[in-house]
Amino acid sequence: MEDLIGELHIMKVYPETIVDGPGFRYSIYLSGCRHHCPGCQNPNSWNPLNGLPLRRSMVDEMVESINENPILDGVTFSGGDPFFNPKDFGYILKRIKKETGKNIWVYTGYKFEELLEIEEVIPLLNYIDVIVDGRFDQSKFDPRLDWRGSSNQRLVKVQEELRKFRKEKKEAEKASKKEAC
Repeated sequence: MEDLIGELHIMKVYPETIVDGPGFRYSIYLSGCRHHCPGCQNPNSWNPLNGLPLRRSMVDEMVESINENPILDGVTFSGGDPFFNPKDFGYILKRIKKETGKNIWVYTGYKFEELLEIEEVIPLLNYIDVIVDGRFDQSKFDPRLDWRGSSNQRLVKVQEELRKFRKEKKEAEKASKKEAC
């Protein structure tokens, strides 16, 4: 039982896919989602208990598989919503980023701005290169979109946006201090 990582469950792993971001990707589908978007392609992933409980040994195997595959361009987390369980997601996210060095994409129903308001999520953003954000909207479905299901979803370059966010936050703090004087 000590091998278990919190309560996170893995729905499915695709060792090589070309639909979850650019190039060949190793895709990990996590369980648990609050959004329940009509028309979701993975409604069986909404239940956080579906799939296999995450174990350290599973992450060890994933890291090894990623590192041994020379054609992989990156790793994608989808689901469900990876941010459904940020603490346990953080464990697998950090390990895979640090131990493989691959670029990381994350699909989420949250808007990027919403993620910036969740205290336990902010540190995780440092390990992510691109977030495909926003709830799937059936009325905006467009099969011609690269890596998105509906036109309201965005490809967010996380590190660029974090730099802007930190700069704006710093400027707001300076302005607040000036007003207090």
